This record gives sequence, C-alpha cells and structure tokens, in this order.
Amino acid sequence: MAELRPSGAPGPTAPPAPGPTAPPAFASLFPPGLHAIYGECRRLYPDQPNPLQVTAIVKYWLGGPDPLDYVSMYRNVGSPSANIPEHWHYISFGLSDLYGDNRVHEFTGTDGPSGFGFELTFRLKRETGESAPPTWPAELMQGLARYVFQSENTFCSGDHVSWHSPLDNSESRIQHMLLTEDPQMQPVQTPFGVVTFLQIVGVCTEELHAAQQWNGQGILELLRTVPIAGGPWLITDMRRGETIFEIDPHLQQERVDKGIETDGSNLSGVSAKCAWDDLSRPPEDDEDSRSICIGTQPRRLSGKDTEQIRETLRRGLEINSKPVLPPINPQRQNGLTHDRAPSRKDSLESDSSTAIIPHELIRTRQLESVHLKFNQESGALIPLCLRGRLLHGRHFTYKSITGDMAITFVSTGVEGAFATEEHPYAAHGPWLQILLTEEFVEKMLEDLEDLTSPEEFKLPKEYSWPEKKLKVSILPDMVFDSPLH
Repeated sequence: MAELRPSGAPGPTAPPAPGPTAPPAFASLFPPGLHAIYGECRRLYPDQPNPLQVTAIVKYWLGGPDPLDYVSMYRNVGSPSANIPEHWHYISFGLSDLYGDNRVHEFTGTDGPSGFGFELTFRLKRETGESAPPTWPAELMQGLARYVFQSENTFCSGDHVSWHSPLDNSESRIQHMLLTEDPQMQPVQTPFGVVTFLQIVGVCTEELHAAQQWNGQGILELLRTVPIAGGPWLITDMRRGETIFEIDPHLQQERVDKGIETDGSNLSGVSAKCAWDDLSRPPEDDEDSRSICIGTQPRRLSGKDTEQIRETLRRGLEINSKPVLPPINPQRQNGLTHDRAPSRKDSLESDSSTAIIPHELIRTRQLESVHLKFNQESGALIPLCLRGRLLHGRHFTYKSITGDMAITFVSTGVEGAFATEEHPYAAHGPWLQILLTEEFVEKMLEDLEDLTSPEEFKLPKEYSWPEKKLKVSILPDMVFDSPLH
C-alpha cells in the first residue's frame, strides 16, 4: 500500500525534503542518505522543492511489502529545440542506503556502493492537459525493487527486463524495459557510499528481442536517434504504436543484423524454465546423480557455483573482451556480488585461498548422453545462444527459476570450463556444462530454425542428434510448474 502526498507534507516517517540550504539542525535529523539524493534532485529542480511523492505506508524495514520508501515525481519541461518533450521524471529512494543504521542495508563504508549502489528513474511523456503525474510508474519501480531485494541481482546499464505486459496495464505495445544511465542525474557521494541513477526505458517486444540478440546499449542508441521512440533522453511514450523497425525498416538490417554478425550478443545468461536429465545413468542409480529428474529431489548448487551463475545473470553484459566465464569468487558486498577490478585472468579457477567449501567435495562427472528441457520462451533463445554467443567464442547460461540447477553452453574458446572437447557433457552437482564445436553449432542452427517462429509449431517439440547423444525438448510451462519437477 502507498499514499500520495507532497514531499513537504508532514508525516510520521517522511519529513520535508531539505535542499542544500536546509537549516543545519533540521538537516541533522534528516536521514543522511536521503538528504544526499534530495540534494541532487534540488539541483535539477530548484523550483520544485516539494514534488508529489508516492510513499510506502508501512516501510520495508517495518515489515511492509514495498522496498522503496519513496518515489518522487517531478515535472520536466524538456527542450523542444532538441526534440525532448515535456515529461514526468520519477526518482526512487530505497535501493541505496538512506539511513546508515543497518535497518535495510548493511553499512560497508563510504568508498563502495551505498546499498545496492543505485536508484531507479523513469521519464514518462506528459500528455496534453495532464496536470498531475500518473502514479503507476511508482508501482512499476516497486516491482523492480522487489526483484532486486529478493534475488540479489542488481541492474546495470544496458540490461533488459522482460515484463510481458503493458507497463501501465493498458493496451500499449510498450511491454518491456531497458536500463541506462539517467541523462541528467549525476552520481552522488553519500555518507554511506556512492549512488548512481539507472533510468527505465519502455520498449516494444520487437525491440526487446533485438536487444537480446545483439545488446541493450546498441538498441538504446537506436532509440535515441528516433524522437518518437525516446529521443536523446529516452523518454517513454506509452501511446507509441510503432517499433523503431517499423518507423525505419533499414535499422533492422543495416544496424541490428550487422551488429549481431559483427559483435554477437552481449546477453550472457537468463533465468528460465529449464531442466536436464543424464540419459547415460540408469534412473534408479542416484547415489551420485546430479541430474534433474521428475520425482527426484535435486541437490543444491554449491556456494561457489551459485556465485558464478549469479554473477553471469547479474551482469547480463559480457564486459570482458576475452571469452572467460565469470569468476567463482567475486568480491561480495551487502550480501550480493559486485565486479572486481577488471582482470583478464578470470576463469572458473578460484583465486581464493579458502578451499574449505562444499564445492570442492562435489565430483565433476562426465556424461555420455543428455536430455535438455526448456519451456517455449526459453527454447526460443537457443538460436541466440548459438549464433550470438557460441559462434563468437562465448558462453551462455540458463539458470532454473523452478529448481536449483543450471545449464551452461560453452564454446571451445572459453577458458576454465569443466566440459571439454573430449568430454563435452560434464556436470558439477546440478550444474551442467555443454561444450559445442563450431561445426556442431552450425548443424544445430539449421535443425532449430523453426524455433525463431515458435508460433508455427505445437508443443511438445523434440530435436535429437543421435550421433552426439544429445536431445532437446520444448515443453509446456505446466511441466516446469509441477511441484515434482
């Protein structure tokens, strides 16, 4: 539950928003992290000291459901000469550490990130005659914040969010999101660390798919060049009825397709409905089985494996130029992973001296034959995995959202994988790695061509390569929703 009021209205949990000129006595009572972010807001909007604000009635740290304490809403006049329309500017408070007393975030010092290290913003085109900002973006931001708090997966510029529903619950084609740096908000140094500002950008399904197949930054740059699709400040217009590819058909072939061919995809992993079976092991032999089978209870991923997979999914973008799987032991702050200083030596080998971890006790097994299972949405990403990742010497990970397991496809150019050309299928606990040669990838792409048009086939759908002892099934969602799976 939330309530709407001017941020200057008195309340038991939210005092008025002070600016740089706030009386010292009052400022000392105001949460320092909150005060620092308000200072940046006042820099941009000195004429709006008390914007409308959506506030959680019961704060998260008091047991409420909404992680964001506040979402402030400002009116931005834009710049007609620069094709920047008037719009509403939403800014969140709560993903960073506002209080510094460990009520929500663990205080780890001033040099690193404050809390999760960022706050969300959103720019929504103001409709003619609209006198007050719609409040639905605040609930959208709460939904993203809940995901961050629950999964401990943070966001980065260029990341995408598959939402599969109009952002405002209307009939709009804007049903997904990309994330980028806010064009006006500058990073803020607070007493509890640094806060950056990530802007939500609403996109159509076709634009999301292009970001998955290529990269989010490339699609964001295209959106910036099309005024009605976002323009320089990437302002979301929920009434936009055309994709950038319908507005300018040349963008798909000349920019996106060429980018995929040249750069590959920067999407290195997804959370998905997926599973795998070890077909080379008798079903009754589960003494050391780590496969995911109907009716069996999978063993949990080790801490090291979980860290590596979480890092893949958290980053989303493959920032290293060398094709290396993410480090097993990235530094941890506030209970989640953060990138270490850039290194070209990272691999699956631990650089930590702390070897007393259950990970070391789990034997890596070579498998003779495997069966991969995906739901339709996850299966549709296999061609992207093969063409956009493996053919460019990279890796791609599916992390199950219905069970504690993962599937990683690797190419021969990836360092540190426990799957090898001699033993292309290998399992470490419930984590399966599959190494595919370029020749086999090309063969699979030919056979899986209909996955790019999933509406044309009925489920279940099965693909098999007997000579490689590999089988892939595309199954209905209900198979993965079963409590036995």
